[in-house]
Amino acid sequence: SVWFLRLALGLCAVVLGLGKLGVVGPGNMAGFTSWLKSLGFPAPALQARMAMLTELLGGALIALGFGTRIAAIFCCMAMLVAAFTGHKGGGYLITNNPPGNEYALNLALLMLVLILLGPGIYSLDHLLFAAP
Repeated sequence: SVWFLRLALGLCAVVLGLGKLGVVGPGNMAGFTSWLKSLGFPAPALQARMAMLTELLGGALIALGFGTRIAAIFCCMAMLVAAFTGHKGGGYLITNNPPGNEYALNLALLMLVLILLGPGIYSLDHLLFAAP
């Protein structure tokens, strides 16, 4: 059911955001900002924080099924940027050196599926906004 896809994708996005904060995994905001700067991103500190907020807030909203499609659009865009700029030159497989865009691209495609399917009946969107 779509609730499982929504919950899994939302939690995955939250974990990515927490990784940028240094809560999970070896990364942190300073490292992510530095990496964006090395890739030539303008305003890397701002973009790093926007990516982190998109993943944290967007992921939480997706998991709850509240504003699902809008949150999934933002998360999809963040994953597409990661896939085609952050992992540029790495090919497809994440195991390549440098890592490929496999993970980010697959997350973007799953976000697109969620955008097309919607939040499902087990969501706050359905509870609050579905016609009686």
